[in-house]
Amino acid sequence: MNSDRLPTTLIEAIRYFSDQDVCVEYVAKLRWEDGPVCPACGGTEHSYLTTRRLWKCKNRECHKQFSVKVGTIFEDSAIPLDKWLAAIWLIANSKNGISSHELGRAIGITQKSAWFVLHRIRLAMQVGHFMLDGEVEVDETLIGGLGENMHRVRHAAEGIDRGNRNKQTVVGARERGEGGRVRAKVVKDRKKRTLLPFVQDNVIPGATVYTDESSSYLDLRWEGFKHAAVNHQKREYVRGVVTTNGIENFWSLLKRGIKGTYVQVDPAHLFRYVDERTFTFNERNLTDLGRFSLLLSRVSGKRLTYAELIS
Repeated sequence: MNSDRLPTTLIEAIRYFSDQDVCVEYVAKLRWEDGPVCPACGGTEHSYLTTRRLWKCKNRECHKQFSVKVGTIFEDSAIPLDKWLAAIWLIANSKNGISSHELGRAIGITQKSAWFVLHRIRLAMQVGHFMLDGEVEVDETLIGGLGENMHRVRHAAEGIDRGNRNKQTVVGARERGEGGRVRAKVVKDRKKRTLLPFVQDNVIPGATVYTDESSSYLDLRWEGFKHAAVNHQKREYVRGVVTTNGIENFWSLLKRGIKGTYVQVDPAHLFRYVDERTFTFNERNLTDLGRFSLLLSRVSGKRLTYAELIS
């Protein structure tokens, strides 16, 4: 690994990763702690082709060449690693996200390529399943525009009444505490059959769950949870320790990015933007370098093609 001090700011990161060999070395170290592994056969004996920045497997039955990009979100991308790493640094450390237009101008690629790059990075931001415990706040929010703001042609085509909201529901749970994490998911509605399973899948039984007065949560007490609610309809937002202000703070961060940076989000891709904001929120106590390295360590085993993205 390069002996120089690791970067702590964006300008330092751009300078540090301006050398393609440094990029390959850094990604390889995060991906393979004990040395490169052939993605085709799993072999650990290999030689390195310096001029092409490729490894060649020494397994007699394999002998395949592979790069650090193979088997990651970078696979089949002509964009060099220095631009990929700059993009990862920017999105991992942005509180309100970064638009494809802005990213394209910043690293010198087209808006279309930047849009694809950002969605592949968001795929790496998805994390495995984990459960919340202790005191947990659960709430839903609506994302999208008003039906009354749509053009009349779209009203007719989509069968939307002018006064109805054309929004998607996102449900989330936030664990209280300094390092409290968030789980969030795009769901089809706000009914009990949808919200109750979300709580069961993401909160450990026995935990205390705080919600609003929605009847969808009334059965939590019978499902092994301690439950208390505030009545927003009666303008009650805090009653002792009972409140959902914590998860609503997360909703404000999510909407600030969508409304202020992305402006308009395709409903089919909303879950990707939720994954982005969830990652940055859950890793908020890390340094910029820490978030960048953590995200970079998760690029392996994840693949998103352009055809899959637009299908």
